[in-house]
Formats: sequence, C-alpha cells, structure tokens
Amino acid sequence: MKKINETNNWNPNTYNKHTAFVSQLALPVVNLLDPKEGEKILDVGCGEGTLAVEIERRGAKVIGVDMSAEMIEQCKAKGIESYVGSVTDLPYNEEFNSVFSNATLHWVKDARAAVQNIAKSLKIGGRFVCEFGGEGNAYHLVSAMEEVFDKNPEFGKFDNPWYFPSVKEYTTLLEAEGFSVEYMEITPRPTPMDDVSYWLDIFANGMTKNLTSEQSRVFKAECREILKETIYSEEEGWMLDYKRLRGRAVKI
Repeated sequence: MKKINETNNWNPNTYNKHTAFVSQLALPVVNLLDPKEGEKILDVGCGEGTLAVEIERRGAKVIGVDMSAEMIEQCKAKGIESYVGSVTDLPYNEEFNSVFSNATLHWVKDARAAVQNIAKSLKIGGRFVCEFGGEGNAYHLVSAMEEVFDKNPEFGKFDNPWYFPSVKEYTTLLEAEGFSVEYMEITPRPTPMDDVSYWLDIFANGMTKNLTSEQSRVFKAECREILKETIYSEEEGWMLDYKRLRGRAVKI
C-alpha cells in the first residue's frame, strides 16, 4: 500500500530480485510487534507477503492490504488473506489486536488520514507497530533527483512522493489520534544496493512516467553520476542513505 493516488508501478519480480533487503532487514520490526497465538493482525502495505508469512508462522492470523494488485496476487499465492486497498480508506472497525506496517507509510502523504484509519481498525488496547522512512531518509537520493529535474526543465516539475517525519512530528500525530506512544526512534541504516539504477527503476518510476525513453535514460544516468560522489565507494559499492523511523504505540 502506498498513497491513495498512487503513481509508482510495482513489479513484484523486479522488486524481489533487487530489494530483498526490505523484508530481510525488517525482522526486528516483527519482533517489536511480538505477535501472539490467536491474534488478528492487519498488515498495512503487505507487499508480496514475506513478513505476513513470518507473522503467521508465529501463530497470528494476518489480513494483508496493499495498493498493488500485482503484489496482492503474490501475497495470496503465499496463502495470506489479502486485499487491494489503501491505508487512507480501510473498511475495518475495531477488528484487530495489532496493525503492522513496514516500508510503506513514507508513501502516504496524507499521514493523518492513515493514522485515523489505523486507529479505527484497532481494538482498544491494540498496538500499532511500524517502520518506514524518517526525517533525513534518502537525503542524497532525493537531492540528486531534484538536481537532475532542475537541470532539465523539459522533464517538468519534480514531485517528491515521500513523507519522512521526525520522531516529534509522528509522535505528536499519533497522540492526537488517540495513541499512547511506547517507543519511537530514527536510526541510520546504510543499506547496500547492487546498483542505484535498479533503485531508480523500482522506486522512482512514478516520477519519470511522463518522460520519454531517452529522457528516462538521461535521468538515470545523471542521477547515477551525482550519486557516485555521495553514496558509492570502491570498497562498499552502492550504499543507500536510509534512516528508518521505528515505533510502537497503543490505542487508548
């Protein structure tokens, strides 16, 4: 699940090939969720279901929701009950012991609507556990894309699709919508990538959808050249400048 007016396209096979780290690095978030036998858990932005399978392995019943029909198809193939839908328009009312979300909520620009829907879906005393991009996340990546758009006015206006809040901002939002925040922090998480061009293909295709094939090629080449100076080294290769906001809150 991304934002309700989703523009990015998601190819599950490409996503899994180049970004397996998204799920692999999220197991500590599943541990923070601490799913219990018999609990009913909503996985917001379930993707192709890797983490939902892990949560069900620990005894909970998971329902997954994601904006991508292609991702939901793969999630269902893993045996997870899942539906195409948006976090800003959930149909649930006090049904879940927990709402879980990994690497999704930074795509939702209407953060208040998302939190309101999450709160509505939870039972009183239910917990919300999440991890997504926080303040300063992908700073070099976003700066490079902005620079290339500025340099090439024929590309149009750079439309940043992401929401990267601070700890204070997101804590304040959660508290205003009826949550007690138990834990919230932002942690730098440099993340290896086989090539930044693949990252741009997967995560920036919504920004380049109106470009010609040649303009898209120029966009990627110029971004790559800029980023070689900031997130690439001979020793480590490409290292994404991620900062992740991780939190746990309880509906009161």
